[in-house]
Amino acid sequence: MTTRRISSGSTFEDSIGYSRAVVTDGWVFVSGTTGYDYATMSMPADIETQCRNTLDNIQKALNDAGCSLDNVVRVRYIVPDPTEWPNCWPIVSQAFATARPAATMIAAALQNPDMKIEIEVTAKI
Repeated sequence: MTTRRISSGSTFEDSIGYSRAVVTDGWVFVSGTTGYDYATMSMPADIETQCRNTLDNIQKALNDAGCSLDNVVRVRYIVPDPTEWPNCWPIVSQAFATARPAATMIAAALQNPDMKIEIEVTAKI
Protein backbone atom coordinates (compact mmCIF):
# COMPACT_ATOMS: atom_id res chain seq x y z
CA MET A 1 0.00 0.00 0.00
CA THR A 2 1.36 3.38 -1.03
CA THR A 3 0.43 6.54 0.85
CA ARG A 4 0.84 10.00 -0.64
CA ARG A 5 0.37 13.22 1.30
CA ILE A 6 -0.91 16.41 -0.31
CA SER A 7 -0.11 19.82 1.12
CA SER A 8 -1.96 23.07 0.55
CA GLY A 9 1.08 25.03 1.68
CA SER A 10 -0.71 26.24 4.80
CA THR A 11 1.61 26.92 7.73
CA PHE A 12 -0.93 25.14 9.95
CA GLU A 13 -0.02 21.81 8.37
CA ASP A 14 3.52 21.94 9.79
CA SER A 15 2.65 23.60 13.10
CA ILE A 16 -0.27 21.27 13.88
CA GLY A 17 1.03 18.18 12.09
CA TYR A 18 -1.41 17.16 9.37
CA SER A 19 -1.80 16.99 5.58
CA ARG A 20 -4.49 18.69 3.50
CA ALA A 21 -5.18 15.26 2.04
CA VAL A 22 -3.91 11.71 2.21
CA VAL A 23 -4.19 9.33 -0.75
CA THR A 24 -4.03 5.63 0.05
CA ASP A 25 -5.37 2.42 -1.48
CA GLY A 26 -7.66 4.23 -3.94
CA TRP A 27 -9.10 6.55 -1.30
CA VAL A 28 -8.59 10.27 -0.74
CA PHE A 29 -9.14 11.65 2.74
CA VAL A 30 -9.32 15.45 2.78
CA SER A 31 -8.84 17.12 6.16
CA GLY A 32 -11.34 19.58 7.51
CA THR A 33 -11.00 22.61 5.25
CA THR A 34 -12.14 26.17 5.85
CA GLY A 35 -12.92 29.12 3.60
CA TYR A 36 -9.58 30.86 3.89
CA ASP A 37 -8.86 32.76 0.68
CA TYR A 38 -5.22 32.01 -0.15
CA ALA A 39 -5.21 34.59 -2.98
CA THR A 40 -5.94 37.48 -0.59
CA MET A 41 -4.67 35.73 2.57
CA SER A 42 -7.92 36.55 4.33
CA MET A 43 -11.06 34.96 5.75
CA PRO A 44 -14.24 36.31 4.10
CA ALA A 45 -16.94 37.59 6.44
CA ASP A 46 -19.96 35.67 5.07
CA ILE A 47 -20.65 31.94 5.17
CA GLU A 48 -21.56 31.76 1.47
CA THR A 49 -18.15 33.00 0.31
CA GLN A 50 -16.41 30.85 2.89
CA CYS A 51 -18.38 27.81 1.66
CA ARG A 52 -17.37 28.46 -1.97
CA ASN A 53 -13.72 28.98 -0.99
CA THR A 54 -13.78 25.82 1.10
CA LEU A 55 -15.07 23.78 -1.83
CA ASP A 56 -12.47 25.37 -4.13
CA ASN A 57 -9.71 24.45 -1.66
CA ILE A 58 -11.05 20.89 -1.44
CA GLN A 59 -11.33 20.66 -5.23
CA LYS A 60 -7.66 21.66 -5.54
CA ALA A 61 -6.62 18.89 -3.13
CA LEU A 62 -8.80 16.37 -4.97
CA ASN A 63 -7.32 17.46 -8.32
CA ASP A 64 -3.83 16.96 -6.88
CA ALA A 65 -4.95 13.46 -5.86
CA GLY A 66 -6.25 12.69 -9.35
CA CYS A 67 -9.99 13.07 -8.85
CA SER A 68 -12.70 15.70 -8.28
CA LEU A 69 -15.76 16.58 -6.23
CA ASP A 70 -17.62 14.03 -8.38
CA ASN A 71 -15.61 11.28 -6.63
CA VAL A 72 -16.69 12.29 -3.11
CA VAL A 73 -18.55 9.53 -1.26
CA ARG A 74 -18.71 11.11 2.22
CA VAL A 75 -18.90 14.73 3.38
CA ARG A 76 -19.05 16.29 6.82
CA TYR A 77 -20.08 19.90 7.28
CA ILE A 78 -19.24 21.66 10.53
CA VAL A 79 -20.82 25.04 11.27
CA PRO A 80 -20.74 27.02 14.51
CA ASP A 81 -24.16 28.59 13.83
CA PRO A 82 -26.63 26.06 12.38
CA THR A 83 -29.04 28.86 11.46
CA GLU A 84 -26.53 29.88 8.75
CA TRP A 85 -26.31 26.37 7.27
CA PRO A 86 -29.32 26.79 4.90
CA ASN A 87 -27.42 29.64 3.18
CA CYS A 88 -24.95 26.99 1.95
CA TRP A 89 -27.52 24.53 0.59
CA PRO A 90 -27.57 25.93 -2.98
CA ILE A 91 -23.77 25.96 -3.05
CA VAL A 92 -23.20 22.43 -1.77
CA SER A 93 -26.08 20.96 -3.76
CA GLN A 94 -24.50 22.30 -6.94
CA ALA A 95 -20.99 21.16 -5.94
CA PHE A 96 -22.17 17.63 -5.17
CA ALA A 97 -24.92 17.33 -7.79
CA THR A 98 -23.18 14.39 -9.46
CA ALA A 99 -21.59 12.69 -6.44
CA ARG A 100 -24.55 12.96 -4.07
CA PRO A 101 -22.38 11.73 -1.17
CA ALA A 102 -23.48 10.52 2.24
CA ALA A 103 -23.50 13.68 4.38
CA THR A 104 -23.63 14.93 7.94
CA MET A 105 -23.90 18.47 9.32
CA ILE A 106 -22.50 19.06 12.79
CA ALA A 107 -22.88 22.27 14.82
CA ALA A 108 -19.66 22.92 16.74
CA ALA A 109 -17.18 25.69 17.48
CA LEU A 110 -14.30 26.01 15.03
CA GLN A 111 -10.66 26.88 15.66
CA ASN A 112 -11.11 30.59 14.91
CA PRO A 113 -14.30 32.60 15.60
CA ASP A 114 -14.08 34.10 12.07
CA MET A 115 -14.57 30.63 10.57
CA LYS A 116 -18.19 29.95 9.65
CA ILE A 117 -17.85 26.53 7.98
CA GLU A 118 -15.44 23.62 7.79
CA ILE A 119 -15.86 20.74 5.35
CA GLU A 120 -14.21 17.32 5.38
CA VAL A 121 -14.55 14.83 2.53
CA THR A 122 -13.64 11.29 1.57
CA ALA A 123 -13.37 10.39 -2.11
CA LYS A 124 -12.83 7.15 -4.01
CA ILE A 125 -10.55 7.29 -7.03
